[in-house]
Amino acid sequence: MFYNALLQLVLAASLVSGHILITYPGTRGNSFITNDTFPYGMQWTHPCGGLGLSRNRTYWPITGGAVAFQPGWFSGHATALLYINIGIDTDGPDGGPKNFTTPLVEPWQLLGPSNGPYPGTLCIPDVKVPDNLGVKVGDNATIQIVELANHGASLFACSDVTFVEPGDSRLPPLNDSICFNTTELGFGDLYTITTKQQIVLNSDGTTTSSALKRVDSSSALGVLAGLVPAVIGGLSLLL
Repeated sequence: MFYNALLQLVLAASLVSGHILITYPGTRGNSFITNDTFPYGMQWTHPCGGLGLSRNRTYWPITGGAVAFQPGWFSGHATALLYINIGIDTDGPDGGPKNFTTPLVEPWQLLGPSNGPYPGTLCIPDVKVPDNLGVKVGDNATIQIVELANHGASLFACSDVTFVEPGDSRLPPLNDSICFNTTELGFGDLYTITTKQQIVLNSDGTTTSSALKRVDSSSALGVLAGLVPAVIGGLSLLL
């Protein structure tokens, strides 16, 4: 039933201006709606694109599992920064998470084929749940994907899950119909620059300062390695 509903959502989304669609686990709902309240769409709304907690949860392994989504339903996503977070408390709206401060993977850069709308799916097959979260079988959680587009705005999409044992019969087989990567999409390292002041003593006894820059790398490519080797080589530097 869930997959039929997802198919209907995808078909409906193709007729309107959307942004990011979670295909697995199940999306919280249709956030592609535009109306007087959301003239530019709902997905700009923190934390879950304007949608409340779903009663149609997806079973997801307690140790972690696949996360798949389509990032290019609207223009402005030739490059973007992607974040996958999780919230497990029940103190927020509708009894869902109050915040999504726990990252499931390190952020990375999306390299899309164009700045216009484009098809394509990304899947990380084994997103780990941190051991220190202390989740148990039967606990509920919400997975949040944030796409920071190159025009500066953030898009939000969420999936509500219930944790089960990895071998639970209610989990669908992890095959190419659920988890696959489109070769037109690439992944880039995310870099930060630290600026430090260098003090220089001049010959006249005065001092001047200059900025020294050190580049540090934080990458999620270790998680994604081997998925799309044809496009990994074209990394870009985000300054």
